[in-house]
Amino acid sequence: MEEFQNILGDFFSEVFGVAVPTVRFTDILEVLIIAYFIYKILVWIKNTRAWMLFRGILVVMAFFMLAWYFQMNTILWLGEKLLSAGMIALIVVFQPELRHALESLGRRSFSQILAAFNQGRGASYRFDDRTLNDLVKACYEMGAVKTGALIAVEKEVQLGEYERTGIPVDAVLTRQLLINIFEKNTPLHDGAIIVRGDRVVSATCYLPLTDNLELSKDLGTRHRAAVGLSEVSDAIVIVVSEETGKVSVANDSQLTRDVSPDQLTEILKSMQQNDVAGKDEKRGIGFFERRSRHEED
Repeated sequence: MEEFQNILGDFFSEVFGVAVPTVRFTDILEVLIIAYFIYKILVWIKNTRAWMLFRGILVVMAFFMLAWYFQMNTILWLGEKLLSAGMIALIVVFQPELRHALESLGRRSFSQILAAFNQGRGASYRFDDRTLNDLVKACYEMGAVKTGALIAVEKEVQLGEYERTGIPVDAVLTRQLLINIFEKNTPLHDGAIIVRGDRVVSATCYLPLTDNLELSKDLGTRHRAAVGLSEVSDAIVIVVSEETGKVSVANDSQLTRDVSPDQLTEILKSMQQNDVAGKDEKRGIGFFERRSRHEED
């Protein structure tokens, strides 16, 4: 090893005129460990609600970089004065995520911690047409008999923190399963279910309630929970009213009431197409590979 380093050092000295620092095995191991944990932390951030907050911070940083490039001294002075307060605000904003992460570290063993970092890796958000049709049919069949329901369909932002508040189900989504879950006086009917891909992953989940005072006063807890989740994630939340039997959809902090079966189908189809396109772009799948995959489906 030392002989190889000497040869490499002589080569760089003669060709580039620079000396190569001495690299020990422990130095390489240290770099690999740090890189591994930074990568896992970034994956954890991306798979939680913290990713949206992190993206907002990146936008603010980009703004100050532009101010530095164009020498906007007043903005830079304000940014410098607000930096200390911003660090405290950052801790306050990320408090739920930081607290949950530290609690998880305290409860789990080392192997469980590594498994938790891998949670959500390779998850697919795509659901097929059968799942879409069963979901729509179940909603309106429950609406016809005024059975209340709250269904959160996960997109890119994973709903793991809300999934853990419920009871694990991990079953293929079918019309019969949804109707049975939300049947009155059954153990799983209270709360929301979370749908990931073609599966119902959890039931009786607690969702955050919205603080929006502009919502109609005649809306109940289900509708407010649906809007609340759409405010903190990109999920599409379907609500079946127990009082009226009407179906509503919450998305991007907006509640659309009394949607028709065709409207709900179109909303879910647009979500399905966006998920497939987004995954293809992220994975670098080419045109011919996408075409062959759709032909197989």
